[in-house]
Amino acid sequence: MKPPPFRYARPESLDEVLRLLAEGDGGARVLAGGQSLIPLLNFRLARPEVLVDIAMVDELSRLTIEDGVLRIGATVTQRAVETSGDVARHCPLLSKALPLVGHLQNRARGTVVGSIAHADPSAELPAVALVLDAAMLVRSAATERIVPADEFFLGPFTTVLEPDEMLVEVRFPAETTAHAAITEIAPRSGDFALAGVAGKLTTTDDGRIQDVALALFGVGAVPQRLPEVECLLGGGHVTPEALDEVARLTTATAGTGSEDVHADPAYRTRVAGELARRIVEEMAA
Repeated sequence: MKPPPFRYARPESLDEVLRLLAEGDGGARVLAGGQSLIPLLNFRLARPEVLVDIAMVDELSRLTIEDGVLRIGATVTQRAVETSGDVARHCPLLSKALPLVGHLQNRARGTVVGSIAHADPSAELPAVALVLDAAMLVRSAATERIVPADEFFLGPFTTVLEPDEMLVEVRFPAETTAHAAITEIAPRSGDFALAGVAGKLTTTDDGRIQDVALALFGVGAVPQRLPEVECLLGGGHVTPEALDEVARLTTATAGTGSEDVHADPAYRTRVAGELARRIVEEMAA
């Protein structure tokens, strides 16, 4: 397997990266960790005219918490985020999700921002971004915009990014009070999920649910929030009856599900309901 021919550029500034994307007229692709793009090139499922390697752009290596916001730049590796004590304290769902992403070797090179921009519907990090109401900093040579996570994903491997735009940074709210959980069913450890659920939950002193957010992944074309389940749980206690309703509503919300050689839609939606039940019970314990 060999990639198709392409020109290779390794700029040292973000302005140069954005200029190359603009000049590429839709034929330029950004290379960060390469854990998704390189296989696509080798299978010739991607055929860029120009490959823009951003590894040398120092301003994209930001991993900071400022004013209550965790900011992760486009070249920050998944492993760096996974092992960060600050991330574990202020964004526990992200810390819990990362060990599920591929294998250690993948996470050593793969980037958090790259996984979100790749928008694989079975990937964990897009769902985490959705649960946490992450904000996407998107730039081109001419413009800059902030895109909420719930507006970013359009379909499988498809986002709102224009050909001349780049996802420069993802911003997560930094918080310490929420309980967080994520779980999935996959053929093997490190494989993409057949179905998964990510969530966060806060409770009052008397155990009532104050705030909850849940999202499915691996089931449909995009990660999917569960507003009916969130509404059901808000303001109440987690009882066996409520957990049964969580499973039922999740299965119904998942709809027809997706299908491939690994699992049919009925299995994925049924599993999604049970996983939602499990993480709600875990977070409320």
